[in-house]
Amino acid sequence: MPFKTKLTTFLKKKWVKFSFIGIGVIILFFIGLYFSIYLGAFGKLPTKEDLSSIKQEEATQVLDSNKKLIGKYYIYDRQPLEFEDFPEHLIQALVATEDARFYEHDGVDNVSLGRVFIKSILLRDKSAGGGSTITLQLAKNLFGRKHYPIVGIIVNKFKEAIIAKRIEDIYSKNDILTLYFNTVPFPDNTYGIESAAQKFFNKSAKKLTKNEAALLVGTLKANNYYNPRLHEERCKERRNVVLNQMVKYNYLPQDSLNVLSKHDVNLSYHSFNHDVGIAPYFREQVKQELTQILDSINKADDTEYNLYKDGLKVYTTLNSDMQRLAEEAMASHLTKLQTAFEASYGKNSPWKKNSALLEATIKKHKTYKILKEKGLSHQQIIDSLSVKRDIEVFNWEGDTIQNISTIDSLQHYLKLLNTGMLAIEPKTGAIKTYIGGIDYRYFKYDHVSQSERQVGSTFKPFVYTAAIENGMKPCTYFSLSEVTYKNYDNWTPSNSGSKEEDPYINYTLEKALSNSINTIAVKVFNEVGIPKVINQVKKLGITKTLPEEPSLALGVAEINLKELTGAYASYLNNGHSVKPYAITRIEDKHGNLIAEFKPEINKSEAFSDYTKEVMLEIMKATVNSGTASRLRNTYGLTNDIAGKTGTTQNNKDGWFVGLTPNLVTVTWVGNDNHSIGFKSTGLGQGANSALPIFAKFYQKLNANTEFNSITKSRFNKPDSKVIEDLNCEPEKRDGFLKRLFGKKNKIKNFKVE
Repeated sequence: MPFKTKLTTFLKKKWVKFSFIGIGVIILFFIGLYFSIYLGAFGKLPTKEDLSSIKQEEATQVLDSNKKLIGKYYIYDRQPLEFEDFPEHLIQALVATEDARFYEHDGVDNVSLGRVFIKSILLRDKSAGGGSTITLQLAKNLFGRKHYPIVGIIVNKFKEAIIAKRIEDIYSKNDILTLYFNTVPFPDNTYGIESAAQKFFNKSAKKLTKNEAALLVGTLKANNYYNPRLHEERCKERRNVVLNQMVKYNYLPQDSLNVLSKHDVNLSYHSFNHDVGIAPYFREQVKQELTQILDSINKADDTEYNLYKDGLKVYTTLNSDMQRLAEEAMASHLTKLQTAFEASYGKNSPWKKNSALLEATIKKHKTYKILKEKGLSHQQIIDSLSVKRDIEVFNWEGDTIQNISTIDSLQHYLKLLNTGMLAIEPKTGAIKTYIGGIDYRYFKYDHVSQSERQVGSTFKPFVYTAAIENGMKPCTYFSLSEVTYKNYDNWTPSNSGSKEEDPYINYTLEKALSNSINTIAVKVFNEVGIPKVINQVKKLGITKTLPEEPSLALGVAEINLKELTGAYASYLNNGHSVKPYAITRIEDKHGNLIAEFKPEINKSEAFSDYTKEVMLEIMKATVNSGTASRLRNTYGLTNDIAGKTGTTQNNKDGWFVGLTPNLVTVTWVGNDNHSIGFKSTGLGQGANSALPIFAKFYQKLNANTEFNSITKSRFNKPDSKVIEDLNCEPEKRDGFLKRLFGKKNKIKNFKVE
């Protein structure tokens, strides 16, 4: 039978006819589907004009004083780069692994796409691969995918193919690679190669090694599955697959593969999560300030800036290297102090034994309030809060998952000491280090900007400053003896310490302040007068309304740590207080200046040069021979340092103010619950609770030559008049007749004028 006849006979068979009809229907279906997608039946496709002005959300970057990245504000963690910023081996790794014919096709690799349709769609072979090109992936990254019933995968693939071809018509291959690298998602909710490089290797993408580039490209196959932070071994295997692909396509010699594939995964993970990473309290404070600043500034087109999307650059005063040292010093000291604090109470700790304290804490808890509003009784709420479950809790030894109840958790956090620390440049107020608490994940309350605590003896220098400024001589002597002030409820201030003091001994101002003598501070305060002291404090930039009572001399006033630091800066800034500030300038993503900020320095002098020099000499004595002498004796610091310790009533707050010529540092330590103080003065005094953070911080600064401008700075020699006026015996004893006829304890009225 001739071939033509055989063919005709074959085509006339029913099953052949139906097969061709079926194939035709399928072809027509796909053609119709394609054109319906093209015409917008499944949603409007971006036009070439739309694609020409692609605008991606970009993270706002927070930079330190050396332009190091310390944080970001974002919805999607993305930082764009230019093509020139990508190392060649990074591009080669991507092309070799994701799209070997990238430079040959027009956005769609028809061979690969055909394979997907046949294997994935018709044969349901999930191992067939995606058949995707870099351009197709870019289309998916830019516009995402939508869910469609039955033919969803086909619709999305067609849409991406149309968009990919339009992208190829508009952009060069280099532009496409740039868009891809700036938008592709990496592990840990990270978008763009620059953000990924910063997060996983703490470096810019342009500095990625071949191994690092291959590792990050390898994660694109499955972000979570190949997350190097979570799955190191499988990530290493995937990295080596990428390296093998580079060899296969002649981007890498075999001998290099033999060496590189043996390397371990070495991450330098640097999270930019809002709750973790360096200086989280500082970054949160900067964010709050930025929100207010941007509310008052519009773009050229009169639209508002978006902190999370517009890719701004925020330059700050913080020194991230100093900040790390400060955080290390704080953690080192608080770890030991917390252990001693708990041990001092033993079994009689207030967070366990004081039922009233615990109940008050429970009633303040948000869950208690919610359940109360729902109508549950107190006992029902307690029963609910007593149910145990797995909870992650903070510990200095390392965070742990514990099976505890909400009440157990509240007891745990009741016992934890907290801290605040701020270091600024005294001449500008530029913030160099900022610690608002022990761990931002668990303690959102900022003890630098939000908290107000009694400042204790750190207030005394202000009293003595007012005294000297109003004519009191440094060698004025005051008796140690106690005085009862009958017009203030017979208040009798006493000195800390257990030993009985000789009431016939008299101290100079220097001796009294350097040893933080309470009885003399109140006498000096009485001599100067409440109005003059309060006026002096206002000149120092402290805006808090102060209590007009004698106990103010001992620091009963609750003052913000930031204001206290700015006030102390005046002793190093020719009598001018400063306002600590964090932001220096803000730029848009193109580098155009949006806003710039200058130091806020109090224009008027709070006191004379003479007063400044006298006070500095007195506060130097505090460090050399007074309450802060352990800086020399225990910690071996030889820097030029002036300072003041502070401890409040019942040992609730410990303070230390450290002054060096180019840095003012204030530290505070205490419990967030005002009902809980240190068990003893020996443990809770500022010299023991707060001073060691400063000491350890300066030990670390001294070990690093980068900070020589701070650590090796020296105070100017005081004027000869100051030296002469301080040249007297620090103490003297009353004569025989005065001891014979004088009264040890006096009763008098405190001046009210």
